[in-house]
Amino acid sequence: MDHLELFQRLGLALAIGAAVGVERHWREREEREGARTAGIRTFTMFGMLGGVAGLLEKLAAGSSAFPGVVLGVFLLALSAVMIVFGIREAIAEGSFSVTTVIASMLTFSLGALAVLGDVVIASASGAALVTILAARDFLHGAVRRLKWIELRSAVILLSMTFVLLPVIPDEPIGPFGGVSPKSILVLAILLASISFAGYVAVRLLGPSKGDVLAGAIGGLVSSTATTITFAQRAAAGEPERTLAAGAVCAGAVSILRTSILVASLAAALVPVLLLPLAAATVAMAAFALVLAWRESGSTGENSSPNPFELWSVVKMAVLLVVVAFVTRAASQMFGGAGLLVAVALSGLADVDAATVTVAGMSGGMTVELASVAIGVALVANLLAKAVYGTVFGTRIFAIHLWGATITAVAVGAICALVSTSF
Repeated sequence: MDHLELFQRLGLALAIGAAVGVERHWREREEREGARTAGIRTFTMFGMLGGVAGLLEKLAAGSSAFPGVVLGVFLLALSAVMIVFGIREAIAEGSFSVTTVIASMLTFSLGALAVLGDVVIASASGAALVTILAARDFLHGAVRRLKWIELRSAVILLSMTFVLLPVIPDEPIGPFGGVSPKSILVLAILLASISFAGYVAVRLLGPSKGDVLAGAIGGLVSSTATTITFAQRAAAGEPERTLAAGAVCAGAVSILRTSILVASLAAALVPVLLLPLAAATVAMAAFALVLAWRESGSTGENSSPNPFELWSVVKMAVLLVVVAFVTRAASQMFGGAGLLVAVALSGLADVDAATVTVAGMSGGMTVELASVAIGVALVANLLAKAVYGTVFGTRIFAIHLWGATITAVAVGAICALVSTSF
């Protein structure tokens, strides 16, 4: 490490301390001099102390039989001093908070990391520390507004993602490529995440804006899963039209995603598919916006009574996995001659797999056949989502979803005829 790099690292240690110090000093800016435990100058010195301790540790590393002892001594001394001052401050103010003590220890540690370790990790961690400290009022307010059912749902979702998912076997079971237990759990997590994100969006933005935003986000991941989730919420008594707008918006995003995949993987199909796909996207997006606008005057908190029902999520995940399995089996049984049947079956669960498959095979087939195959997969997916909405949702939800689907398919078909004519 040359002198220039050393000065840069020490400068980063100072900057981390100063950033934390600005936040700490600003929060207690009304206090008279000597009334605060640590402000901008003190925290800047904490960062510098960590950097210097890191440098001393580096210099002593070759001769010391106990690596880390220098950093340990400095950190223990700093902690002891801050604990004493923290206790005195708590007694004087009649409050109980260890935030400043922990912040000082972290500032020292990040200053040492800036000298001894990865500067990117040190700077990112410093920014995260300042963000956490500055977000106190927001976080405290959020916890005060948090309901037990929301906390429980978040805990279940986190447990499924970080506890169950790593230990579930990934090896497929059964013929025709089998079914992977992990794929069922991944779909369950996806469905629960979409439902939870929609719940949060509605709580923050209201039903009309929240459901449309949640639908657009869900459409980036899985418009089929989003449609099923919104249909279930409509059946549970939530606003049907705003949920239908969200499901239609997810469909519009799905068609847009298909357009991007075609343009990226099979440029030869763009002249044929660009106009019908763009027209169908615009038609569904306009339908969603009209539905949301009509319900924009809704008042009250129409959030779901439960961010998601675990059993319902698992059943929907199993359904989608079964559809995907049947699609693979049919594809292998029919072979190449059954391409259109295979992509239509694939579209019952997801349109991306069919699009990627056909785009990859487009070099070995005519442009017309490849375009028709992608069109069949997309129409099958749109119709399947309308059927799912009918089965799992309400009559009003299904009517709006079918209206948007028929409009998009009709507009796309007309534009496809125009495109092929020219």
